[in-house]
Amino acid sequence: MKLLLINPNTTATMTEMVLAVARRLVAPGTELAGATGRFGAAYVATRSAYAIAAHAALDAWAEHADDNFDAVLLACFGDPGLDGLRELCTVPVVGMADASIQLAASLGKRFGIVTGGDRWGPMLHEFVASRGLSDRLASVQTVAPTGGDIARDPQGSMALLAKACCTAAEEGADTVILGGAGLAGLGPAIRNQVPVPVIDSTEAAVRMTEAVASARLGKATVGTFAAPPMVPSIGLSPALAKYISGL
Repeated sequence: MKLLLINPNTTATMTEMVLAVARRLVAPGTELAGATGRFGAAYVATRSAYAIAAHAALDAWAEHADDNFDAVLLACFGDPGLDGLRELCTVPVVGMADASIQLAASLGKRFGIVTGGDRWGPMLHEFVASRGLSDRLASVQTVAPTGGDIARDPQGSMALLAKACCTAAEEGADTVILGGAGLAGLGPAIRNQVPVPVIDSTEAAVRMTEAVASARLGKATVGTFAAPPMVPSIGLSPALAKYISGL
């Protein structure tokens, strides 16, 4: 099995960090390759950066579309470009946030989200609403450091993240998602400090990506995720233009 991990942030070290965590989780024989956004923010933490990251995710996939991957993992919490990727890709696409909230919803009635960067609060409320799970969301707790800051100093952020997870539990969460590529692998380190299950978003996404790739269910040929009709375009990379306009 061959999986493509797309990090639409432009920080290559973050891609390598998530890949390192993912490689410890996948089954023997599963191959992982990474792709980092060619343009955009170093770390997505605002609406404008999120919008650009969606384009970067599509661009990254197009550059690797001919490499015979069995599934794609979108490794940016909040999943910029997820539905666009699902429309264009011929293989399943799993989003880090989407996989995490689906898992959390299966473990209890309500879930909380903890992540870095205060602007993610309203953005994640909107994302959860777009997936039809608003009534299952207890709260979103954001900590002052962004995910990029946490990735640079994970040990210095542990106590802050654990406290935020406990606050989410106090506010009614039956399980808590520790969300963000920059927080990859930190879930297990704080689980014994939190009174409810803590879902590491990287772990949830990796396991779901491997599962959907194994299912080999194929792509829809009708509906909103069928391959889109070709439309004229300008200014795209040659690889992405091929899938958007057939050039």
